[in-house]
Amino acid sequence: MFKNKSYYWACQIGGWVTYALTILFFSYFLQRELNALFLERIFLGISLGVLVSHLLRKALIKINLRPPTSSNQLWKILLLILIFASLYSFLNSSFVEIFKLYDIRKEGEIKTPFVLSWDQIVQNWDGERFNKRFLFSVILDTPIFLVWMSIYVLWHYIEFANAEALKKLKLESLIKELELKTIKSQINPHFIFNALNSIRALVDEDPERARKAITELSNILRSSIQVDKVEITSLKKELAIVKDYLALEYIRFADRLKVEYEIDDAVSHFAIPPMMLQTLVENAIKHGLSKQPGDCLIKIIAKIEEGKMVIMVENSGKLEATGNDGFGLQSTRDRLNILYSGEAEFDIYQCQPNQVTAKLTIPIQH
Repeated sequence: MFKNKSYYWACQIGGWVTYALTILFFSYFLQRELNALFLERIFLGISLGVLVSHLLRKALIKINLRPPTSSNQLWKILLLILIFASLYSFLNSSFVEIFKLYDIRKEGEIKTPFVLSWDQIVQNWDGERFNKRFLFSVILDTPIFLVWMSIYVLWHYIEFANAEALKKLKLESLIKELELKTIKSQINPHFIFNALNSIRALVDEDPERARKAITELSNILRSSIQVDKVEITSLKKELAIVKDYLALEYIRFADRLKVEYEIDDAVSHFAIPPMMLQTLVENAIKHGLSKQPGDCLIKIIAKIEEGKMVIMVENSGKLEATGNDGFGLQSTRDRLNILYSGEAEFDIYQCQPNQVTAKLTIPIQH
């Protein structure tokens, strides 16, 4: 934050000083006399420029017009430019008139000290001269503020593009890490070993079920390998992989595992990040069945609440107070933050004495 402010003020002051130096250069080139009054007006212009353009930036932030903005807000930005250019011209012309910072030889007047009293200001104020200077200043200064705004907008669009590129890189890196972690730990050799053992036991007893289990295992492995190739998938496809996973787990745990689904038909085609639902279900199996005696009921709920999609995975058991999440839950939080820029929510909590709920709330994407 401090570094960004330093850059801003360096560019702000540097830009107005460059503008002043440009005026001095062309004045010298055109052989205009650079007297004390002229230099005072230049200094006044820089000071007011820094002040008014900073107020313009504050106004942009206050009314939520800070870049990047939509094209239909362009007229509001142009109106702000005109308003603040007029403010700059008014203040500049007023100070010039109050302190008599004009060329007295051309005006035919005698230079007096700075006017300090209100009566002197009123007495020496030339309304016609002020109006001419103000209108002339508005015409000249509006393009300057237009240039300032163009640079300001360009800077923020470049900053926005860099931030989006960084987000994309972080997401790609996180997805790749998720793929490796999923293959190596979550869908680890231990899980594959258990699944293959279960399939082997079925080969003689139920060959048809064994063939189906091999297909289910193949689907899960294919999904985990391809997770880095897409950023979103449909809830329907994600549920299909979850059902394959639970079917394999049912072979191992048999009657101890019970699964219920409450899926609103309206949300089945909505988009969610791949492997996210499976991560929650795997977490429910790990903590609700593997570490708890007796039966475990896993309930998967998907519905719409307040214009957002809500997915809940409930499991029997108690929430472990470890103080931190495992990789799966932490990756879920990180991916949601990157994909939805803080608009998605994830929470896991003890909703009943023997029931844990993992709740995912994300904006609806078709």
